[in-house]
Amino acid sequence: MLRFFERLVDPYPARLPDPPPAGLAAFLWSCSDGVRPFVLIMTICTALTGAFEAVLFGVLGNIVDWLGETPRDQLWERRRWELLGLVALLLFSPVVVALQTLLKHQTLAGNFPMRLRWNFHRLMLDQSMSFYQDEFAGRVAAKVMQTALAVRDAVLILTDILVFVMIYFVTMTLVAGRLDRWLLLPFLGWFVCYLGVLCFFVPRLGKVSKAQADARSLMSGRITDAYTNIATVKLFSHAQREASYARSAMQEFMQTVHGQMRLVSGFEVANHLLNMLLVLATGGATLLLWSRGEVGIGAVAASTAMALRLNGISHWVMWEMAMLFEHVGTVQDGIGTLSRPHTVVDAPQARPLQVGRGEIRFENVTFGYGGERAVIDRLDLHIRPGEKIGLVGRSGAGKSTIVNLLLRFHDVASGRVLIDGQDVSLVTQDSLRSQVGMVTQDTSLLHRSVRDNILYGRPDAGDQQMESAARRAEAHDFIQGLSDPGGRTGYDAHVGERGVKLSGGQRQRVAIARVMLKDAPILLLDEATSALDSEVEAAIQSSLDRLMEGKTVVAIAHRLSTIAAMDRLVVLDRGRIVEEGDHASLLARGGLYARLWAHQSGGFLVEDADGS
Repeated sequence: MLRFFERLVDPYPARLPDPPPAGLAAFLWSCSDGVRPFVLIMTICTALTGAFEAVLFGVLGNIVDWLGETPRDQLWERRRWELLGLVALLLFSPVVVALQTLLKHQTLAGNFPMRLRWNFHRLMLDQSMSFYQDEFAGRVAAKVMQTALAVRDAVLILTDILVFVMIYFVTMTLVAGRLDRWLLLPFLGWFVCYLGVLCFFVPRLGKVSKAQADARSLMSGRITDAYTNIATVKLFSHAQREASYARSAMQEFMQTVHGQMRLVSGFEVANHLLNMLLVLATGGATLLLWSRGEVGIGAVAASTAMALRLNGISHWVMWEMAMLFEHVGTVQDGIGTLSRPHTVVDAPQARPLQVGRGEIRFENVTFGYGGERAVIDRLDLHIRPGEKIGLVGRSGAGKSTIVNLLLRFHDVASGRVLIDGQDVSLVTQDSLRSQVGMVTQDTSLLHRSVRDNILYGRPDAGDQQMESAARRAEAHDFIQGLSDPGGRTGYDAHVGERGVKLSGGQRQRVAIARVMLKDAPILLLDEATSALDSEVEAAIQSSLDRLMEGKTVVAIAHRLSTIAAMDRLVVLDRGRIVEEGDHASLLARGGLYARLWAHQSGGFLVEDADGS
């Protein structure tokens, strides 16, 4: 039976969700998609449980009165049906409670937040590159994790606990009024004052909780950033600087904690004072009415028991309300990240890219990264099928931007980028990037095995194909000697976060093996051999030459000697093409390319003051 309830909600739905709306209520409603029927049934069970508990106090008062006015030998005869009804009610309540707790704990408690994490994670994976350039990776991860739990707890508090309290109080008030209408006054007076206390403290708790959630994610982001860049921290001996940087975020977080605890202390004192006044008022009122003969002993017992029960419930409600607004604050903090619309999305009727020849065209393309200056300015570039071109220019000339626009990491401001006549903005992003292989200067590997990293290029490839790609990239020999603390060796050894356990040259060779295995018709090389020593570079250059056969190639290199043999060199300056031709003709022209070649020291470009 437990498994049945555990399988009612699929924690990993196949359908990709849309970014949720930014409003709090709309966000919570959107997040509840797929679990609403179970939340509704659970809420109905909760309402029945609350009503049952309040009615039980009224029945308790009746039983006390029956015992006082009925001879012992006549109790069953006179009250048979009332007692049988009470037995039936008592036997029915465990069924309701069982259904409520099975839905809450088996169906929703684990599946609901996992479903949200799954959906949030996929939404974040589809965010644009510019999104991650403005965010801490640790901060995004923290919001995915903590927002999922906060949504679950907020929904359960609203639909379970608060419904129970509301139904319980309404039913209890009706029971008290049935005993005597004057007994309504202490309960209604307490309720009005309690609402006033809630209205004063709870919004303030919500405000400080939102600030606390933001401070918590900032603190996590700074700490994670230090761990991610631990080599740089140690290289510059800045452990204390990073500790101080994290401490400032910790101190900001502690300020929100102190503010929250001050409010909680005030809430606790005010709540206890109200409860004691309720017990005094209810006890005094019932004793006065009893002394006048207006109510029986049962009314005294029932009303006093209800007041004492409210004492416990009010503390519970206080903490749940405080937790509710803490969760609401966490959700509101996460909404800004999780509901942010995707800036690069597939067109409604996007089709898979079909690459037959590999022709690339940039037609009057203009693009900037949000600033006033256009990084690419009215660019027209035609790359013929199978042609191998090199992009040359100072830093900031737009070389990497051209590659990013071809991959559609960003959308152009105007103009078109075409592959075999197909506008890249009108094809699916996955199909576009599946047709492009790329090796970058800043090679980053996944914290998984070498095997997983190479097979990332083509997951369905076999071990023989993977090993062949590694051999062609001159990576097989060093891979054979790898090991990790888990006892894994060779291709099964894990490479550490971002491949930190490998040298720069080793990381780049694994990346080249990955692209060789992918064998896409379009190849992009962005400083592809920059981390390799001359001997290794020479050894794999023939492999790269074989890899480039029959492909359209766009290569970027500061070391001009590595691209001098390309079919055509395109020289860029401030986002425009200023020269084109092969190496010899560009040198003979004596223009920008010739000056860059002349300025090289050790084969690298000297950064120009105009570069950015």
